[in-house]
Amino acid sequence: MTPPRQKKTAPEETGPPDLAAQEAAALDAELAELSYEQARDELVVVVRRLESGAETLEESLALWERGEALARRCETWLAGAQAKLDARQPATDQDG
Repeated sequence: MTPPRQKKTAPEETGPPDLAAQEAAALDAELAELSYEQARDELVVVVRRLESGAETLEESLALWERGEALARRCETWLAGAQAKLDARQPATDQDG
């Protein structure tokens, strides 16, 4: 008789985060001071460089990761702006 299979469990949350998560957090922290316009403009440059195909695989991966972080920064700015707009709009009567 074979023993029952144990469920695979995720690593304990008290353990160290994986390297990719640490790198993403460090990149997010680096970009946290950028304005929306700065992040957007740099993202445009990153996309153009990736589209050119002139980068090595390693450079392309680094650019992709930076682009992802820049996109997160832009999304944070836009979400904040949307929240401010939503807060300023008067509540409407939904009943009629």
